[in-house]
Amino acid sequence: MVTSKKLKFIIHLVLWLFVIIAIIPFLSMFSTSLVKETFTLPYPPRILPRDWYFGNYAEVWSSNNFFRYFLNSTFLAVVTTICVLFVSSLSAYGFARFDFPGKEILFNIYLFTMMVPGVLNIVAQYSVINSMGLVDTYKGLILLSVGGGVAGNTFFLRGFFEQLPRDLEESVIMDGGTRWTIYRKIVLPLSKPSLGTLGIGIFTGTWCDFFGVLTFIKNPDKWTLPVGLQLFRGQHATSWGLVFAGAMITFIPEIIIFIITQKYFVQSGMTEGGIKG
Repeated sequence: MVTSKKLKFIIHLVLWLFVIIAIIPFLSMFSTSLVKETFTLPYPPRILPRDWYFGNYAEVWSSNNFFRYFLNSTFLAVVTTICVLFVSSLSAYGFARFDFPGKEILFNIYLFTMMVPGVLNIVAQYSVINSMGLVDTYKGLILLSVGGGVAGNTFFLRGFFEQLPRDLEESVIMDGGTRWTIYRKIVLPLSKPSLGTLGIGIFTGTWCDFFGVLTFIKNPDKWTLPVGLQLFRGQHATSWGLVFAGAMITFIPEIIIFIITQKYFVQSGMTEGGIKG
């Protein structure tokens, strides 16, 4: 008979096995990025670096407008994440706390839109954005991200908001507070785990967006890192050290965002002691 300790050990062993399998390609890419003049992929793949040549990173950073693409990606990802979180949290709070005619019907329509593949909407989206004069602007991309993600994000946040104790809100109202005060002072601070998790997904999706930027942005000076990386790879097709160095630079901000927000993933007992009886 398998005891709970043995079962837990087996589960941890399996999880560590998956972690090792997932991290091997990343380590191989990092090791190759530190090799000078790598015109063929090392075989067998290098897991641990043998050389520590950071010249590839310097060359990538200073060539092909890579720094400008990095700034463009940072601006677009940060602004999009803030806008999407703000609109989606307001929408979710409305569905979680307000009662109005057709509430569930409207929410079901939200859910129905999630079943439509995004690629099928690209022609209609382009027509709308073009009619608004927002093609080749970041405003158009941000508007698409907000409108395209509000349904799924509302569905994600609504369940969390419904679990927040209403007693906290009633105490604010008794003290003369408004719904905006409740949203700003109660809902948002207590929703850091869900907002942090959702924010990572939004930031990563925007940071890695290649198809949307290439479709709606025509000015090369406004392109982002994924597009710039594809152009760079086309010019240095066999210089794997340079290509992987560019990929690592593209990947680093996502790691930083994950490290900053991962503490919000699992939290419990956030509302305990919130009300003094």
